[in-house]
Amino acid sequence: MSKNKLILLSRLGCCICKGLEERISNISLELFDPPLFLCVINIDEPDIPKALKDRYSLEVPVLLLELDNPLRRFELPRVSPRLSQKDLSIWLEKIIFKKLETS
Repeated sequence: MSKNKLILLSRLGCCICKGLEERISNISLELFDPPLFLCVINIDEPDIPKALKDRYSLEVPVLLLELDNPLRRFELPRVSPRLSQKDLSIWLEKIIFKKLETS
């Protein structure tokens, strides 16, 4: 099973975070190349590392791409909350391809 992750840094009560999570949840990330799975992290949880909170607390929602072989983590550009699910899927594939191509 793939350990490649699309990480959504989110906050409870944030309607933009919730909308993005819903749209991403309906995308077949396992069909991407490389296959991904969604990991949603509430930035306000007490066990979140201080460095992560300090860096992203005022910026949620934030998408990170974490690839496991070799381990690499990339912050993705901010996504427009107006993108439809289909356009979000296309945008993700394009951004991920660019990250893989340049790393």
